[in-house]
This record gives sequence, structure tokens and C-alpha cells, in this order.
Amino acid sequence: MAKKESQERVNEILAIVEKTYSDATIALECKNPFQLLVATILSAQCTDKRVNIVTKDLFKKYPTVQSVAEAVPSEFENDIRSTGFFRNKAKNIIATSNILVEKYGGKIPKTMEELTALPGIARKTANIILTFGFGIIDGIAVDTHVSRVSKRLGLTDSDNPEKIEQHLMAIIPKSEWGNFNSRIIRHGREVCFARKPACGICPLNKVCPSAGKIK
Repeated sequence: MAKKESQERVNEILAIVEKTYSDATIALECKNPFQLLVATILSAQCTDKRVNIVTKDLFKKYPTVQSVAEAVPSEFENDIRSTGFFRNKAKNIIATSNILVEKYGGKIPKTMEELTALPGIARKTANIILTFGFGIIDGIAVDTHVSRVSKRLGLTDSDNPEKIEQHLMAIIPKSEWGNFNSRIIRHGREVCFARKPACGICPLNKVCPSAGKIK
């Protein structure tokens, strides 16, 4: 494809997902940036549905950064046990909360550099916090859905999340980075499944080089 034609196809993809998933937003149920931080850490290797079930009670029990910082590790582990990898998640969440209290006065920093320096927060998590917690667009959060769908659409040829993010940022207008994440995740959950994607009903099948080829 010529560069101009490639960009035209990208624009068509963006237009289709905007029309199809215009109401798509983050699925994690949070009331503030700190809750989003905790929920996003918990969502690693866990469904958003399960995280929302766990955080419903968790945020009542630990309503502030300070209360999480002071949590008894074994008790906190038990509170989040059903999200999987609960020991490591509890360790990171409590450690991060202590840093937030001691270094930031209980507030959540608003830069990629500061966020990724916190325990348990990699670039994907930081992107989610910045985009959906503060409306700060600094990148595109690449989870398993974004990675899979982007590769199938031919928007990247990499399996590395950071490289995928760089590829996407180079071809998608910055104003659409947050929307792209939400819409592609929704598409991945509802149509472009990891196994047996529903290509026959996919709104993107006419612009997808993988349509009908994945069994």
C-alpha cells in the first residue's frame, strides 16, 4: 500500500469504530484517579467484571489513599484474592499508596515518568490513569485486545506493547488516542475474539486483511 492509501484505510477504520462504538468508555467502575489506579493494577490477568465486583466492597473498606497505605497486607490480600496474583498486587498497591502519601500528599501524580516509577504501574497502566483519570493524553494504552486487534488490522507487525503503541501513535491522530483504546477493546470483547473471531458480522471486515483467515 502507498502511504496515502494506508492513512486513508486508517481513517476508515477510525470512522467505523467511532460509528459502531460511539459510547465506548473504560469498563472499570471508579470515582476518582486513585480508585482507577487500584482497579487498573487489579485488572492485570483479570476481567474488568471481576475487578468491579471486588472493588465495590474494597473501596468502601479502604476509601482513601491513607487507609490503603495502612492496610494489613494479609488482610488486603484476602480482600483482592479473587483477582489473581493477589500477593504481588497487594504488595504493589500498598507500596504505591505509601509513596503517594509520603511523596505526593496523597495525590496522584500526573506525568508518565512519575506514574511509571510507582510499584506495579507500567506504561499501559499509566496511560489509563492519565487518559481516564485526568483527561491527559500521553499515549495509547495497549492491552491484549488492542494488541490483538491492531495486529489483525495490519496497523502493527509487533507483539511488543511499547512498539505497538509507537506504531499506533504514528498513524492515529492524538485527539483519537483515548477513544481508539476504548473502542478497540470493546471490539475485541464483542467481535474480534482471540479464538474464532466473528468476521462474518464484523463492521471492519472490508478493511481488515485478516478477515476470514483466522479459525
